[in-house]
Formats: sequence, C-alpha cells, structure tokens
Amino acid sequence: MDNFKYLLSDIKTIDKIGVKTSKLLKKKNINSIFDLILRLPIDKIDRTKVIKIENLKINEVQSLIVNVKKYVFPRVRNLPNKVICDDDTGEIDCIFFNSYEGYIKKILPLKKTVTISGKINYYRNRYQITNPKYISDDKNKILNIQSKYNLTEGITDKKYNYIINEIMKNIPNLNEWHSPYILKKLNNVSWKESILNLHNPEKINRQNIFIKRLIYDEIFATFLIKSQIRSKIKKNKKNSKIFIPYTKKEIFNLIKLNLTNDQLKSIDDIQCDLKSKSKMFRLLQGDVGSGKTVVALISALNVIKSGYQVSFMAPTEILAKQHFNLARKLFKNQIKSDILTGKSSYSDRKKILKNLKNNKINIIFGTHSLFQEKVDYKNLGLIIIDEQHKFGVKQRKALSDKGGRNCDVLAMSATPIPRTMIMTIFGDMDTSIIKEKPKNRKSVITYSKSQNKLSEVLKFVKQQISNKSQIFWVCPLIEESKKVDHQSSVNRYNDLKKIFGERIGLLHGLINNEDKDKILNKFLERKIDILVSTTVIEVGIDFPNANTIIIENSNKFGLSQLHQLRGRVGRGEKQSYCILMFKNSLSENARKRIKILKSTNDGFQISEEDMKLRGYGNLLGFKQSGMETFRLADPVQNEDLFILAENEIKKIELQRNNLNKFNQMIKLYDRADVIVDNFNFLD
Repeated sequence: MDNFKYLLSDIKTIDKIGVKTSKLLKKKNINSIFDLILRLPIDKIDRTKVIKIENLKINEVQSLIVNVKKYVFPRVRNLPNKVICDDDTGEIDCIFFNSYEGYIKKILPLKKTVTISGKINYYRNRYQITNPKYISDDKNKILNIQSKYNLTEGITDKKYNYIINEIMKNIPNLNEWHSPYILKKLNNVSWKESILNLHNPEKINRQNIFIKRLIYDEIFATFLIKSQIRSKIKKNKKNSKIFIPYTKKEIFNLIKLNLTNDQLKSIDDIQCDLKSKSKMFRLLQGDVGSGKTVVALISALNVIKSGYQVSFMAPTEILAKQHFNLARKLFKNQIKSDILTGKSSYSDRKKILKNLKNNKINIIFGTHSLFQEKVDYKNLGLIIIDEQHKFGVKQRKALSDKGGRNCDVLAMSATPIPRTMIMTIFGDMDTSIIKEKPKNRKSVITYSKSQNKLSEVLKFVKQQISNKSQIFWVCPLIEESKKVDHQSSVNRYNDLKKIFGERIGLLHGLINNEDKDKILNKFLERKIDILVSTTVIEVGIDFPNANTIIIENSNKFGLSQLHQLRGRVGRGEKQSYCILMFKNSLSENARKRIKILKSTNDGFQISEEDMKLRGYGNLLGFKQSGMETFRLADPVQNEDLFILAENEIKKIELQRNNLNKFNQMIKLYDRADVIVDNFNFLD
C-alpha cells in the first residue's frame, strides 16, 4: 500500500483493532485512518510524577510505586476483588470488577513492587483505584505523558493512545499543495509536521502554528471542492436565452413597483447568466422583506419570453399559492400560469400535467412534487427554488440535472448568512445579495417587555385590533412542560380566547398540513385577529395586514430566529411592531440578543452577531440541511483563515492551472460524497 492510500484505508487495517472497536469508532463517523488523526487530543495526562499514598489527591489521575501486600477475593458473587497495596506512608486498595483471580495475580504478583497509575477515589476512609489499566513492574512503561482524547464510549484512553501511536509511526510525507505565499502565512510548517506535533502530548496547544495549518487545510479544501463543483456545472453548455433587458422605467411600467438598486443589480446578474452559454446555478440571498420574489418573477418573465417554461418550487403549499397570486397580480394576462399542490383534484392534476407537457403552461408553482417522475415539461428553461437553505449540495445538484441541458437554476434564501459562511454553505453557487429594503417599507419598531407587564401588552393589542390590524403571538412550546418554564401556545390561546373571543386561531407543529393551511388562510382573509403560534410561522409567508408580533420567552430564541419571526410583520403600509417578552432573570447573552435586535433591522448584521454569540452550527435555532460541520475550523475564531482561503480560491479560479497538486488534499477532505459519482475532475 502506498503512503497516501494508507491515510484513506479502513481503520480495520490497524493492528489490534478488532470488529468491536471498529464498530464503536464507525458509530462516530471514524471510518478511515485520516478520520482518526483529525480527532485531535483535548488535553494531556501527566503520569510522570510519583506520589506517596499520604499525599494522594482524590479525583485526579496519579502515579505511585507500591508493594503488593494482600489479596481479598470474596466468595460472594457480585462483590469486587480487592488487592491491598502499600508504601511507607500508607495503604491503597486496587478494586477489580469482573476480573478473574488469575489475571489479577498475573499483573499484581504478591510481595512484588509495581508502578500503578489511575484516578484516585476515597471510600470508607481508604484510598482506592478502580479497575486500574496502567500497572507494570517496569516504571518506564507507566511514568510518561499521554494524550487525552474525547473518547468514544467503550474505548479506553490506553487503547486509543495505542491506536494513535501505531498510526503516527506510518504518517507519510505528502507533496506540499500550498503556494509559497500561503506557506509563509502558515509559518512554513508541513502537513505531516502538524499532525505529529498535535498528537504529541508534550506539545499540546490548540492555538499554535500546527493547528493553524490544519484548520486552513480544512477550510481551503472545503472551498476548493465547492469551486470545482461550480466549475463543473458551468461546463454544461446550453442554449442562451435571447431577450432584451428591461430598463428601470420598463420594469416600473410593467409591475408598478420601484425596485431598489440591489434588486436591479440582481436582475442584471441573473440576466447575464441566462444569456450565457454556461448553465446558471445562482443563489439570490436577501433579508426578510427585501423583494427577492419580485426579482425572481421578472427573471422568469424573460425566460418565458425566450420560449421556455419555468418551474417555481416553494417549501409549503400556502407559500406556493402566495407566489402564484403575486405572479398573476404583477403580470395579469401576460403569461399562462398554474399551481400544482397536494390539494389539486385528480381531474385538475391530470389537466395541468397535460398542459405542461404540451407547453400550454408558461410557469408552474408548487412544492417539491413539481419534480416527481410523472411531471414532464415540454421545454423547461428555469427552476426557481424558494428557501434554498433547506437543501444540501447533493439536492442542489440533483435539481440542476432535473431540468436537462438548457435549464438554469435560481435559488432563493431569506436567511442572511455571515460572510465567512457564504462560501462554506453555497460555494458551489454564484451569489447575488439584496440588502436594501423597498423604500415604502417601514422598519419594524422593537420593544422588550417583562412578563409581569402582560397587561400593558394586552392593552396595546386591543388598540391595534381596533385599528383593524392583526397580531401574531408566538410561544416556544405546544403543551406545558414541567421541566422548562415556557408559556405554551395552547395555554396562551385559551387565555387570550377568554379576552378576545372567537376571532383567535392556534397554530403549531402537531396540526396537520391541511388544517394548518385552513388556519393560515383564515388569518390571511382577516377572519382571525390574533394567531397564536409556535415558530412554524417563521418562514416566508406574507401577511400584509399583520403589523404586530409578540414573542414570549424571547430570551430562549437565537438572534437570527427572532429576526426571522419579526420578518412576519412589516409587509404592509402600516407601522409595525415586535414585542419581545421575557422573564426577569435574563442571562448576559440573552440581554445582548435583545439589545441587538432592538438596535437594528439589518439581518446580515444580526447574523454576524448571532454567530459570535452562538457559534456557526445552528444559526437559525434549527439544524440547516447542507450546513458543513467542520472538524477543526470555526468561522468566528478563524475568520482570518476563511478570508485567506477565499482570496486564494479566487486566484486559482482565475488561473485555472496546476489543479493536480490539490488531488491528495481533496481526496482526504472530501466528506460530502458529491464528487465521487458526479464530478470526476480528479481522474
């Protein structure tokens, strides 16, 4: 086996790793030797100092040299075996559970001097070591410094250190893949040098030059893989769409809306992609209420006028219907549109599928069902995907392939993402960003109120209802919890119903989709004044008459999630309000979150602050599909390395030469499993 293949080989190839240990490691996604060596030690255990029994410290790992004095092997089942040992200052008991007498006598021969190391306990006024793993008559085998790892259950420190030490003997010298410029930035340390030093217990320091080298490798490899996917997609040649670009005045005459500069710039980006011979694979990212859908629909109109069909996919039926109604409102009778949902009758569905196949529908709206096998398009030229953050790399690639050679892909996301994360999550896509809000949009005024001022909030709600406005009232839980002191949506609904009567609705995750849509439609049609809800209302839906949102226990939500919830109001002409309610005992972080939200409506600024407070792995309060989970890198702590890697990728994309030198690195770091089948650019 050559040196490089050794790193990719299965962990079962390591000496003394049996089936049981292999299964335990694979449960933690440790499949190869490379996976093992990237799990760096978290600390070290120093066994070099010999301690006398009288000076032992409880609950610490200590080493001592003792005489084996006496065996105590009880004849009663389930009682542990005991070996009494001593030195010139006192006695200590070695306690063994589930160990045979023969084994114990072998490792602790009577009247012999041995070195023992382990965690010290104290029971019934006596020192103990339970099930000691480090025992030898040769003190040099025990008195050393050892790495401490975050262990998989069922694997001991001793076993894990043995495995790592065996691997370290065979770490290969790999050809350097970085340029001299980057190496200088990384203190000119090699990959092998970094691995060996970071697993050396005497040199453990997670902020040193060696960890910096490995963190940069991981970031750079992730960015390069995404770049190569993007490049591969662009190599798929297509027929360019032919149309005359709209001027600002023509757009206003068409839809009677003044677009922001960011919207116009995004339209230009998309039109350049549509006119090119390369397949478009673009993300349209914008804050809540920034007007992404209008940009997408104008782009769709151009595609339709070029003789192609458009498929507009949304995550929910009610959102698909909202987009469908907006398209009809903007374009009147200029295009033939339809909507396909789970509620479509059999006869309607049959008719829609026939019209799609015969090119009698220009644009179709719906959910993911638009891409089922039975749905055939005559000439699909553009796929628009709303709420793209719910899709990973493989799903995006599958959708790109679905439309065929001439089909472009435009994805939208209302999730503001910090700059250091854009290439991480969407590096396989080109990106357009809309930060400006339409000029007629008023900023939402945000207040914070203690729970004991509920009466003031209720007075404000009554005033808003008398002004013909509607209210969202958000609670974290569905039912009461004895463990967590949150106000449940069910209880709040019952309380408010006593005050406001029947014009109140309840929405939560346990309500089925059909009933959920009925409730949302009643709210949209203004048959309900107050909608009590869990966070299921946070994404995408537009209720122009809802001008107030009250969020209970707001301190329990992340910043970005609070901002997404706040974005459910402020869609109409009225001044809108967000009231953040909280219990009196706020943590320091909770105070910071509320203060930040009151100070700005900028979702991009909020997402940056949220990542600093909470970390990058869970920006919205729920796990994002497709989000990269780094083993070493952190976009907050290592922002400088993310920026360095991003700039280096841009240079490589411009030069497009000598990519072979990155082959080994990409093969090591590619965990997405997207390149193997679809992108054989390494062959």
